[in-house]
Amino acid sequence: MTSLKSTTPSSSKASTPHVVIVGAGLAGISTAISLKRQLGFEDFTIYERADAVGGTWRDNTYPGCGSDVPGHWYSLSTDLNPKWSSYFVNQPELRAYWEELWHKYDLVKHTHLSTSVTNAEWDNHTQRYTVSLLNTKTGEKTETHAEAMFYAIGGFQEPVYPKDIGGIEKFKGDLFHSARWRHDVELKGKRVGVIGNGCSAAQFVPEISEDPSVQVVNFCRTPQWYVPRGNFRFPGWMKWIFAHVPFVMRAYRNWIMARSDVSFLIFRKDNARLVAITKKTLTAYIKSKAPKDQLAKLIPKYSPGCKRIIVDPDYLQSLKRPNVSLCWDGIDEIVEDGIKLKTGKIIPLDVIIFGTGYSIEPADLKVRGSTGGTIHEYFQTQGGATAYAGTCMPGFPNLFTLLGPNVASGHASVIFSQESQINMGIQLIKPILEGKAKSFAITEKATDEYNTWLQGRLSTSVWTECNSYYQAAGNNKSKLIATFPGPVSLFWWITRSPRWELFQAVGAEKWEKQRKMNRVKRWGMLAVLVVLVVGMGALWKGPLQVLLPGVLEKLRTALSVSVFT
Repeated sequence: MTSLKSTTPSSSKASTPHVVIVGAGLAGISTAISLKRQLGFEDFTIYERADAVGGTWRDNTYPGCGSDVPGHWYSLSTDLNPKWSSYFVNQPELRAYWEELWHKYDLVKHTHLSTSVTNAEWDNHTQRYTVSLLNTKTGEKTETHAEAMFYAIGGFQEPVYPKDIGGIEKFKGDLFHSARWRHDVELKGKRVGVIGNGCSAAQFVPEISEDPSVQVVNFCRTPQWYVPRGNFRFPGWMKWIFAHVPFVMRAYRNWIMARSDVSFLIFRKDNARLVAITKKTLTAYIKSKAPKDQLAKLIPKYSPGCKRIIVDPDYLQSLKRPNVSLCWDGIDEIVEDGIKLKTGKIIPLDVIIFGTGYSIEPADLKVRGSTGGTIHEYFQTQGGATAYAGTCMPGFPNLFTLLGPNVASGHASVIFSQESQINMGIQLIKPILEGKAKSFAITEKATDEYNTWLQGRLSTSVWTECNSYYQAAGNNKSKLIATFPGPVSLFWWITRSPRWELFQAVGAEKWEKQRKMNRVKRWGMLAVLVVLVVGMGALWKGPLQVLLPGVLEKLRTALSVSVFT
């Protein structure tokens, strides 16, 4: 039996609450920064299973990798970056930005790399989690405790290989997923098969096909919608203004946000005219860029937004290259020397690259809550991942999932959505860290009511028209678990402050009494202000209305005399 070492804080710090952050990606770094900035809190630990920080921008290094959200919008609201080189930013620059923040806020000393959180279990008696840890290099197992936990493991989990494509192990050439790019594999002069035509493939196909000696066959299943990228580099004078002129960079970011947030309207089926105009506009764009002989298969039948719209990095234009071809025939299996189609034809290949996306199932979210059940068991009872505001789940006190169920918008920055979640979580744990409460857990009733409203809005969205990773089972007969049915400004409004009445509190009696007293004081001050205003109005209509003009005239005369004497 393997013994466990404890990493629980020493007895001198035993009374200080401890916060565990799972993941040192974008959400984990953002949470740590908020704990330090908003609360001045230092007793937290970040556990990261990889040997470096950066999350998705650490893992994805394929050619052309970058964000399809503008850089000034895809950054922390507390740490705007005047140095972005271009409107859309590529992977190396994004990773550098987040690593810089990690160092800037001295998070290195709080971070344990190569350490995986394998399990967490809530103890109703101690009102804290026992957290099981695994050193991914040595295999050593340890334990720690936490009064609160933030699961910042991201929305995209492990790379997905389609289950209906067999024979991967048979292939004699090089085979890999774009999320685990093999930089040691030379593509020059080779026949390369790319499976999938989503966002990742659309970014790396134009890059690898720039070399005319690389013969690319892109195996497609479903057509996608595209919008022009319109990328540009910021000149030096503009970056100087962003860095030195107050409010300009903030205003620019807010303008990008407002413009982006309006686009959520195209996801609503009841905006039929707007949806039709959007469809016509994007169809015209595809026709202007893609090969004429492929248009019939490249233009989707479903509404724009049903699958994530691709910000086109010249993918459509690259299809005109003589060394790039599309194959829409279904794949039967992978064979030793290539890919066998359902027609029986074999396409000979030297390299196969899967650009088939990621799982959104949080396999690492292994938590047992206050009722004895696990998060995955709760999800099963709900027909898929479910949470209140994508953040809290009934029966799991002081636990917050960032970029959890139904948080992503499909049109805006997930960084802003995560910040909204973190802000709500910080407010919820503040009384706990101050020793004024033990725990807060969202009620089942509140979660059910929120998700009834949420699924009702989703049922009238374009996301129900096709099969996508937005759905629990990957088909439109199952529950939508990824997207939020509205602008991110609405999500911010929902999460801006906890509705305390929706949470079950433990050990918070004195805090609750003080909160009620503060509320009474605020209402009392408001009442006094109203009485004063009403009284002044009555006085104005009475003696004050007669006396005040004369008083003001005497004051004006006195001031005039004092100026000219």
